[in-house]
Amino acid sequence: MDNGQPHAAVRQLRYAPAPGAGLGVEVLGFEQLRRMDPERRRTRPQRPDFHVLALVRSGEGRHTADFSDHLLRPGSVVWIRPGTVHRWTDIDRVDGPLILFEPDFLATPDTLTAPAVLSPPDVLTAPGPAPHTAADPFGSMTWQLDGRPRELAVLAADHLAAEYTAALAHPAAASPQLLAHLLAALVLRALPAEPAPAPAGRSRDHEVFRHYRAAVERDFAVHHDVEHYARALGYDRRTLTRATRAATGLGAKQFLDRRILLETQRLLAHTGLPAARCAERVGFTDAANFTAFFQRQTGLPPNRWRSTRSGR
Repeated sequence: MDNGQPHAAVRQLRYAPAPGAGLGVEVLGFEQLRRMDPERRRTRPQRPDFHVLALVRSGEGRHTADFSDHLLRPGSVVWIRPGTVHRWTDIDRVDGPLILFEPDFLATPDTLTAPAVLSPPDVLTAPGPAPHTAADPFGSMTWQLDGRPRELAVLAADHLAAEYTAALAHPAAASPQLLAHLLAALVLRALPAEPAPAPAGRSRDHEVFRHYRAAVERDFAVHHDVEHYARALGYDRRTLTRATRAATGLGAKQFLDRRILLETQRLLAHTGLPAARCAERVGFTDAANFTAFFQRQTGLPPNRWRSTRSGR
């Protein structure tokens, strides 16, 4: 993990593993994070470009992701997706594994190709709960596991940690494919008891939605019209709307607007940029149009919404 250059009030974190640990995944712990951060920068807003998956084994604390504060206790799971603004508000007494991994490590077919003796399960090679949850920009970031599910998640995390440690000790025998399998197993064990259902893996609608979601993530700060995405992807608007609704319950335009709004709220809440500059960052050239969009989505003008955030 590397600390990127600060941008306004939010520190950008780039995925930069330690020398010899370029496996696409790192397994740390809360205790190690505290040792690495004597200045307690973890308590200030930060924005990683990688996934962070944490499982609280013991202790209590607090974590803030985007605009919600969460209590951490034994069995708490935290999943910070790339681009999420978050901070470890209080983890002084928290213990447990902390897994960092690159955005495509869980779902890239090349990464997951394995010898015939270890053919990858469908959840890795086809869209399923693990990659679907990883790619969901609006997915839950904190939930609770108790009883047997918690025990199995801890075992899965321990197995991943053991293989990761072995890979560092013996680089010639390191297997990113094996680590990817174990990470996927951990994700499946750590998902909430009733996760948001993933769309049918091999349906055309899901393929359409996956393409649309990726395009939105790439271009939402430039293009605000669904027609642009339809043309770029070779679909008509109705196809995008049907596929997006099947996957998320939202229409294509609602999904796009929600992503634009989320980024705008991050800028308003975590930077000192004037509202007009925040508008420019997400592709609005007219301040009045931006204000109308924001108020339609939240019920408040941008600056009034900002004033409701802590510390603003």
